[in-house]
Amino acid sequence: MPRESIGAKTVRTRAIIDGLRRTYPDAHCELNFSTPLELLVATILSAQCTDRQVNLVTADLFRKYCSAADFARAAPAELENDIRRLGFFRSKARNLRSCCQSLLDHHGGEVPRTMEHLTALAGVGRKTANVVLGNAFGINEGVVVDTHVGRLARRLALTRHQDPVKVERDLARLIPREDWTLFSHWLIWHGRRRCRARKPDCPGCEIRHLCPSAGKQPR
Repeated sequence: MPRESIGAKTVRTRAIIDGLRRTYPDAHCELNFSTPLELLVATILSAQCTDRQVNLVTADLFRKYCSAADFARAAPAELENDIRRLGFFRSKARNLRSCCQSLLDHHGGEVPRTMEHLTALAGVGRKTANVVLGNAFGINEGVVVDTHVGRLARRLALTRHQDPVKVERDLARLIPREDWTLFSHWLIWHGRRRCRARKPDCPGCEIRHLCPSAGKQPR
């Protein structure tokens, strides 16, 4: 395939956005939450877990722990037990307690609204911060790059990189800022429903005509 110019790639990306917008008009974050704190906690818990697994755990967790103080002051063994169904539950419990203690110490128990302050919290990297900023506060600070987003961005030839920071950088150059949060949701929904890792449904894909990898066996 000949090398695609940045202008041509930008035009193709806009067409991909239009196709995904039509296909998934109701795309949204599939982690259940009602407050910024709940989304922050759920996103920390979602590492190496499915949203469905996290939602099953947080259904009870958010009834028991209603504030940053509740998490910060939880007995370590008790909090570990409350999230035991999830992978890495010990480190996640430790991060939750430390993160929420920082919220109490430095932010009045509230979730901050900046990338700098969020990524200073235990267990919070750029991806988690982007999830919280985009979905809890409507702030398009960056593009969430999870497994689905990275995989589909490469299949769609929007990036060649594996590193999430470099993938995010490439996507941010191609996507209008107002679509940064939604674009992640569109790719995640498409990855779960159509472009699966092992057996993508290329014949049924709504953006097949825009994908250089269509019909090719995933590597």
